[in-house]
Amino acid sequence: MIRESRVPEREGRVMVRSKSVKDYRTLRFESYEDVRRELDSLEAANRAGSIRASGNWTPGQVYSHLAAFMDFPYDGYPPVLKRPSMPLRLLLRAMKHRFLNQGLPRGVFISGVPGGTVGADDVSFDDGIARLRRSMDRAEKSAPSIPNLVFGPMTSEEWNALQRRHCELHLGYLHPR
Repeated sequence: MIRESRVPEREGRVMVRSKSVKDYRTLRFESYEDVRRELDSLEAANRAGSIRASGNWTPGQVYSHLAAFMDFPYDGYPPVLKRPSMPLRLLLRAMKHRFLNQGLPRGVFISGVPGGTVGADDVSFDDGIARLRRSMDRAEKSAPSIPNLVFGPMTSEEWNALQRRHCELHLGYLHPR
């Protein structure tokens, strides 16, 4: 993982620098129930036609991306996602406690991956949110069996905290009103 100085293009359009978005919402989820309440709020806003995205993705893409990263440790990581080099893994592992407790940084792109990440499939709001809800249900029922590519084996508590921090990061670009 690296932070790139240039913003990647996606489908021929220049992306906004997500780290610099001014109306980003800072969220904090202590449980998946907190995430579900936020999803309910976003779903109501979508029905009312008042949802707004301040980042580069549609709500469906946000939900799809979050669900994908929740599912990878159960179903396997896509080949394009590779373990970072050992020096980078050691650096990131030293920051693990901070990531799990204080949140994930904005504006990070995965080196060598087109578009900087995976899983942001162009799906409808309804399909994306349904997929994310299924992935959260699965995460609550059982711990994943595949180690994290960066942090290695994680406890169920650590893994779920990482997923909630990831939700905070991306749902902060969606505005219910």
